[in-house]
Amino acid sequence: MGDKGGGDNHSEVTDFILVGIRVRPELHNLLFLLFLIIYGMVLLGNLSMIGIIVTDPRLNTPMYFFLGNLSVIDLSYSTVIVPKAMANILSQKKTISFAGCVAQLFLYALFMVTEAFVLAAMAYDRFIAICNPLLYSVRMSRSVCIQLVAGSYLCGWVSSILQISVTFSMSFCASRVIDHFYCDSNPIEKISCSNTFINKMVSFSLAVLIILPTIVVIVVSYMYIVSTVLKIPSSEGRKKAFSTCTSHLGVVSLLYGTVSFVYLTPPNNPELRKVASVCYILFTPMLNPLIYSLRNKDVKDAMKRVLWKKKLSF
Repeated sequence: MGDKGGGDNHSEVTDFILVGIRVRPELHNLLFLLFLIIYGMVLLGNLSMIGIIVTDPRLNTPMYFFLGNLSVIDLSYSTVIVPKAMANILSQKKTISFAGCVAQLFLYALFMVTEAFVLAAMAYDRFIAICNPLLYSVRMSRSVCIQLVAGSYLCGWVSSILQISVTFSMSFCASRVIDHFYCDSNPIEKISCSNTFINKMVSFSLAVLIILPTIVVIVVSYMYIVSTVLKIPSSEGRKKAFSTCTSHLGVVSLLYGTVSFVYLTPPNNPELRKVASVCYILFTPMLNPLIYSLRNKDVKDAMKRVLWKKKLSF
């Protein structure tokens, strides 16, 4: 299947083999069950959050517009990877088509980058709400919010196109066995017989262009927020102002913490990188709705109203 020597290119490869997480055969069913339970919680948590935000008019604000989009993104990138990974756990073949691999990497990169920019937009939203409350309705109008989310998706789309263009322009004459449970650029580079210098430079440049501006927006926003909140005379006022930010800070810390864990893991330890990837792909989208529902009074009140209506209907 395309192992004809150095002259072959990627067009000779029709599929790849995903090694998956290496566990003893008797543990495959347990691993499948673990993925199934956590993915079920991802679906339940994020669909519930989207449903509450869409149906409750009290949550028709910029903050919850961004939160709803965050839930869509979390649900999407988890769904791009987890069902295929679960199928491969129980399968002997563990294959993914060339087109399927391209689509998986494209969508994964798209949603990962989009999430980083949406979290930066949420930090900017909190900055305007706390530091310039009189201008909030103008600065964070519905059209501005839509433009910020659309811009986040555009950045994700452009970076994903660049990533898959350089990744799948390589030759794969060396092997078609990807040592991961999904198609990611680093393990794909390892099975290429092409010079990967351009790939590494593009990946590094994209990382700098994505991480640097989003981190700067988040850090600068919170520097101004902390400075403004500390000037509030009453402790109750300070607590109320900070309470709208703690959930967002928790989600930001979780995202950048797990992503750092994935990409700073030594490349000579692929199994540890896979565990780190599970944290990002499954645990982060599972925990995000919990962080917002447990730490946010508006969401808790909305959930109570939904449960109360269901109770009355019975």
